[in-house]
Amino acid sequence: MSKVLYVAGLMLMFVTTMVAQEKSVDSLTVTSNKILAENPVATSGTEATAVADTTAVDTKREKVDGVTAVVGDYVILESDIDKSFIDMQTQGVSTKGITRCQVLGRLMEDKLYAHQAIQDSIVVSDAEINSTVDRQLNFLVGQVGSIDKLLEFYRKEDEQSFREELFEIVKAQQLSQRMQAKVVEEIEITPEEVRQWYNGLAEDEKPVFGDEVEIAQIVKVPEPSDKEVQEVIDKLNEYKRDVEENGSSFAIKQTLYSDDPGKKENGGVYKISKSTGFVQEFKDVAFSLKEGEISDPFKTIFGYHIIYVEKIRGQERDIRHILLRPKISEEAIQETKTELDSIRAKILEGEFTFSEAARNFSDEKETRFDGGVLRNPETFDTKFELTKMDPTLYSQISPLQGDEISQPLMEETRTGVQFKLLKVITRFKSHKADYSQDYVKIKELALKEKQFDEIAKWMDEKIKDTYINVAADSRDCDFANNWLKK
Repeated sequence: MSKVLYVAGLMLMFVTTMVAQEKSVDSLTVTSNKILAENPVATSGTEATAVADTTAVDTKREKVDGVTAVVGDYVILESDIDKSFIDMQTQGVSTKGITRCQVLGRLMEDKLYAHQAIQDSIVVSDAEINSTVDRQLNFLVGQVGSIDKLLEFYRKEDEQSFREELFEIVKAQQLSQRMQAKVVEEIEITPEEVRQWYNGLAEDEKPVFGDEVEIAQIVKVPEPSDKEVQEVIDKLNEYKRDVEENGSSFAIKQTLYSDDPGKKENGGVYKISKSTGFVQEFKDVAFSLKEGEISDPFKTIFGYHIIYVEKIRGQERDIRHILLRPKISEEAIQETKTELDSIRAKILEGEFTFSEAARNFSDEKETRFDGGVLRNPETFDTKFELTKMDPTLYSQISPLQGDEISQPLMEETRTGVQFKLLKVITRFKSHKADYSQDYVKIKELALKEKQFDEIAKWMDEKIKDTYINVAADSRDCDFANNWLKK
């Protein structure tokens, strides 16, 4: 049971309400909800209370157990607050000093975003939601051992009802995320605003940045032989012929043979448009085909593919694909490792610098022309704060001292096997923010504060225009936002 409880905590971000356990009714009464929904002018603090009080004279009030607030069409249960604390604890976040009122306020913010997203006609496709539901359900089943155990814990009769609840919860969360992004999407900050923000900070308010490093790498990718490539192309052509000439199922072949780890999501169907984040070669082929047509084998950085267009809907199409990666021989792997050993030796002997070697020998286009220097994917800066670094990368660079260059490191990536040499170019000790040295980070902090101010204005405006009801036992909370409309 303790294992199941742990999994339930991890699932909080997707199962924070379990709405089907309670019907979506008013936080205080069924009757007052109906009247308030039909009378939007009666949604500010005293007016809403007046309407609710009036209905008590004529109608029996039906108390709904466990409901603590309603925001628009969304209900927040007392159990949602409990689950939020469980979630924080399972993620190692200290709950000391965090009150139930603060958690309730945050949950209400999320529901307001989701509610307003619907009003603004923000759309999240069913395919995106189902894909997330599939991933989370598979994860949970893997943790507890079986779907039956999962259904028993959540007291669900069958998988379909559980999926339907997850669908609604995930949909609300994705709507919330997109609404938040929309509020701040056009907010920018000028260098002068950054300077003014930094100069306006008291000395003790200036942020402190932890130990940081700049890292460079040289990457070599072992190549398959012509024979191995041809074997893959022949297999793909064989699959294509079997479907076209013998009526075999492309979907079954995809399930059985494709090397694509995403083939289990959404039944193997990808819904794509020309703006979808696939590599260009893949999209070019997908949009050159007619409905029901299968492509010839083609190459991308991920391997060799054939695509089947299942359905065309305007600018979107549903496609399946089979990905095969040619085998890399032990001989090719050893040759690549030996080449990197040789490059490392020549750098240490002073024949050329690490930067020069990266420009001349690295197979990684993204870093080669910058002398192999990596960019932080979160900040796009060249600095990595050690405490926030990807654990794998941290474990690779932490043993390196001074100008030491790593031995060739082998790793699996989305595109296959590769080897690399790593070197720490520069080390920065923990320090108080310096405007010239840390401009990128300072700009990020200043922008976040500007976005926060904009969100606060947006929140205040939307609270006034949205039906909100907070249960009596939570009205003494000192909320950061004006949920009580005082």
